[in-house]
Amino acid sequence: MSKKYRVIISGVGGKMGRAILQGIINEPDIEIVGAVDIKLLGKDIGYLTGEDPRKITIRDNLDQVLKETKAQIMIDFTNPQAVMKNIRTALVNRVASVVGTTGLTPHDIEELNTLTERYRTPVFLAPNFALGAVLMMKFAQEASKYFPHVEIIEKHHDQKMDAPSGTAIKTLEMMAEGRKEIHQGAPHEFEKISGSRGGNFQGMRVHSVRLPGLVAHQEVIFGGEGQTLTIRHDSLSRESFVPGVLLAVRNVLQMKGVVYGLEKLLW
Repeated sequence: MSKKYRVIISGVGGKMGRAILQGIINEPDIEIVGAVDIKLLGKDIGYLTGEDPRKITIRDNLDQVLKETKAQIMIDFTNPQAVMKNIRTALVNRVASVVGTTGLTPHDIEELNTLTERYRTPVFLAPNFALGAVLMMKFAQEASKYFPHVEIIEKHHDQKMDAPSGTAIKTLEMMAEGRKEIHQGAPHEFEKISGSRGGNFQGMRVHSVRLPGLVAHQEVIFGGEGQTLTIRHDSLSRESFVPGVLLAVRNVLQMKGVVYGLEKLLW
């Protein structure tokens, strides 16, 4: 068998971290060599997957785990407050990163561009690892060339910290590439409740819903003369993100610098 990818998962105790661990732990070309979280310290990762112990315990010192395991790749699904520190730590150790945590700012991306060049180590970022979501964004980009009036409704679980979602922002950015900025709605419309018309991105509106029971959902609604067009994607479980994460893990070591978006690996 060819050499395995040596992977650690940062944020392994969270819902996404557990789903990714469950989805990749038995892949023949991947070896989980470490697990990091501030929760469930000392627990074997087998506890998270319902399997026999793997002799890999959850620890909270990312730097130590990276050094001791000689990992090649860090998968990070933590939170916006922790993600930049984690990526910096991985880069200093010359460990490539596959990051699904959203909330990074343009300033953060600028810093990562500098750091990846300094350490000659890649970082792969994706706002959404579901293949269907990537296709939804691509289709929306194409439709926006013909339907300039568009609004996004994105829905996520109530523990998501950033709004709008990274997927919604990426969709807006893609549509803006081929669409002139226009004013949507009545020329003199006003809000009786502040924020009820949603966020404004170059004339396009985005609305964020946060409720328990949701996972990740987005619909892009276009309006035209006598018609509407809706492009929608629903992640019904976190298993939907595993194929995209696997695709990134198997390609990240060949990347250079910061690569943003799963579509870079699809077309």
